[in-house]
Order: sequence, then structure tokens, then C-alpha cells
Amino acid sequence: MERFLRITNGISRFLNTIAGVSLTFLMTLTIIDVVLRGFKMPIAGTYELVAFSGAVVIGFAIPRTSWLRAHIFVDFFILKLSRRVRNGFNLVTRGMVFVLFFLIGWNLIKYGMDLQRSGEVSLTLQMPFYPVAYGVGLCSFVQCLVMVCDMVKIVGGKYDE
Repeated sequence: MERFLRITNGISRFLNTIAGVSLTFLMTLTIIDVVLRGFKMPIAGTYELVAFSGAVVIGFAIPRTSWLRAHIFVDFFILKLSRRVRNGFNLVTRGMVFVLFFLIGWNLIKYGMDLQRSGEVSLTLQMPFYPVAYGVGLCSFVQCLVMVCDMVKIVGGKYDE
């Protein structure tokens, strides 16, 4: 089980690196475009590239954010409960998140297949949409793995460490 946790952690770290590179690209592109607009030479397709990059940043960062529990959550009431009840609550919520992200991933993969079949592309740069849908769908399935890891940690008594 420890190996499964390490592999999932590694995958989420790799996806987060991709999100970081995409965020750096997004910021650099925006800055360069703003500067060039001052010289009446905007970069064509900046809006599309920023939209694609934004989807990659958000989708690819979710598994690592969940792994590190770096998201915002309100635990004021949860901390007042006994450890056993808190663990039960955490197991139920992680199960619900698993189902949610499984459905999101499944539908994004189906949507990506529809986009690929139809050949839909962006307006200016003619870039296909389906790779982003597939990528974020894959990240949703990795999020499911992270939730399974959380459940393993909860049952093993290592979640609060």
C-alpha cells in the first residue's frame, strides 16, 4: 500500500509541475502581449492560449492541492468531534469527492471524444480542444486516486499526521 501512495504522490507532483509550467507560460504570454499592444503589435490568439493554459493550470493542479490539503476548508466544527466520528466524516466526504471526480473525468473523456470526432478547433489559432478535455479528464481520475489514498491514510490512522 505504501508503494501505491508513493506512486500517486509522484503522479500528482508531475501533474503539478505541468500546471506550473502552464502558469508560467500564461503569465509570460500575457505580459508580452500587453507590452506588444503598446506598440500596436498584439499576439494573435492570446485569448485562446490563455484559456487553454488556464484550464491546464486548474485541472492539473487539483490532485497535488488535494494531496497536500492546501485547499481551503472549514474544520471548526469537525475538530470538536471525536477522532472516530471525524474519521467517519472524512471517509464519507472523500467517497463523495471520489464519485464526483470520477463522473467529471468520465464526462470530460466522453466530451473530448466528441470534440475529436467533430474536429472542433479554436477560432484564431485553429488549435483542437480535445487534448485539454482529455488532460483535465485524466487529472480528474488522478484526483480519484488521491481520494483513495486519503481513505487509506484515514483507515491507517495516518491522515492527521
